[in-house]
Amino acid sequence: MTDDGLPEDLRAQNAIRVGQEPRNRTEAMRKLVWILPWLIFLGSPVQDLNSGHHSTAATAAGWVALVSFTGVYLTVVFRNMGRPFGGRTVAGLVVLLGTLALVLPLTLGSAWIGLFVYVSVACGATLPQRIAYWAVGLNTLAMFLVLLRVGSDEWSLVLVVLLLGFAMMGVKQLVRTTVELRKARATVAQLAANEERLRLARDLHDLLGHSLSLITLKSELAGRMLPDHPDKAAQQVADIEQVSRQALVDVREAVTGYRRQRLSAELAGTQVALTAAGVTADVPAEPDLTGVPEESESALAWALREAVTNVVRHSGATRCTVEVLHRQTLDGPVLELAVEDNGSGGSGKGPGNGLTGLTERLEKAGGTLEAGRVKHGFRLVARVPVDTPSAVGSGA
Repeated sequence: MTDDGLPEDLRAQNAIRVGQEPRNRTEAMRKLVWILPWLIFLGSPVQDLNSGHHSTAATAAGWVALVSFTGVYLTVVFRNMGRPFGGRTVAGLVVLLGTLALVLPLTLGSAWIGLFVYVSVACGATLPQRIAYWAVGLNTLAMFLVLLRVGSDEWSLVLVVLLLGFAMMGVKQLVRTTVELRKARATVAQLAANEERLRLARDLHDLLGHSLSLITLKSELAGRMLPDHPDKAAQQVADIEQVSRQALVDVREAVTGYRRQRLSAELAGTQVALTAAGVTADVPAEPDLTGVPEESESALAWALREAVTNVVRHSGATRCTVEVLHRQTLDGPVLELAVEDNGSGGSGKGPGNGLTGLTERLEKAGGTLEAGRVKHGFRLVARVPVDTPSAVGSGA
């Protein structure tokens, strides 16, 4: 598992990090692939320059301008994915793009109208939201006037330029939200870890503070009694031994509770893992654990982890549903965990080591495990007994 709670293979699949600078050349190439297809609108200028309709000087100047325009556009958009330029630099580059998009159609013909598309995309993707509204609008108006001036009939591009500009503004806002959510998630995880450390520290302080104080007091008392009352000193030493043993038991229980799997935390991790793997997930938020012993909760958490691991790695599923329900059975009330997917369930002919281990773990907690193919996928059901009766079929 990685620091963000995802398995290594899932993290590798999610290698293209939204809104973050590429970490290596491979990631840079992957991000560049998302930009290059939009260069299709440069086909008309290239065809125009190769047609021979212009003089040698005009053709050479056109190639220089086209290469410069493309280089500036790719630079400003690609840098915006990681470490963007400063505000003045971005504004200057966008103005340069707008100037070239305005001058080239007026001097070389209507085949260059498509350059306004890239200006609109650059405005929406790199400029601040308030300025981008005006920039996209002015760019669309400039394109409209150029179309009137050169007498072109490509009026549909006006709508394309306008919509693409506003669409890139929406994408930019979505990327910003994704980055903020990622930071918030990391902060919440850090706060949860700190809170758990504080809880353990408080538990150990409460457990050991009284015991160690009592041991110290009885040790001093035994030391004073030893010369004149060895029998009473021996009794104090026996008390010290008893207190020490009880303190050791308390510490072991506290550490065991600290390490045990929690179903609510595993459900949250399940949602993240399935989503990252491209599986549509239906996962309950907070389970009702009334009357569920800690050992039973831990067993269900391990069952959920094993089931989700199988879904992600072996099933090839596109949808997974997780349910946590209280049910009344002939053997008494139980808490039932059901995980069902629409995948193949793996290629094994029998239960694997994971399911065998889960069965043994659930049996120790007094529970049962059922797993097998259903009509449209694979279903795993784990049940553990509940101490207090609950309503039949009440949702978690």
